[in-house]
Amino acid sequence: MASWLDPSKIIVGVDGSQASVEALRQGQRIALAVNAPLEAWGCWEMPLGYEGYLAMGVDGFAHDAEEGLDKAVVEAFGTEKPRNVSSRLVQRSPRAGLVEGSKHASLLVVGRRGHGGFGGLLLGSVSSACVAHAHCPVLVVHSPEKDH
Repeated sequence: MASWLDPSKIIVGVDGSQASVEALRQGQRIALAVNAPLEAWGCWEMPLGYEGYLAMGVDGFAHDAEEGLDKAVVEAFGTEKPRNVSSRLVQRSPRAGLVEGSKHASLLVVGRRGHGGFGGLLLGSVSSACVAHAHCPVLVVHSPEKDH
């Protein structure tokens, strides 16, 4: 059966939110269906104004980003990460990093954080930027509904 998706790679943007955990799960369903590798991307950048304190190092920022990425992957898949899933830390803003990464992907999957009410109808800034500027199709995944 021919696939509409080139199985080169699926990239999922991960920020630790429930929406990004669900994006990992949805991305994996598609990856398994088309026999594609899935890369979980954790993008991070130094806070504005921190450049003057480089002597203190950036290891803490990278460590925190890696810890958040690993935690989201475990939440999505359990402690036995699927063989087709890998993780990647990217030192760039999420918008710029994911749009650049989309040049080398067949699909980009991002979560949308719903905040309820009118705001819950809108895309977030990262998902909007990806939809507008990505170089491949983009799947925007909503957070799972919570029981009240």
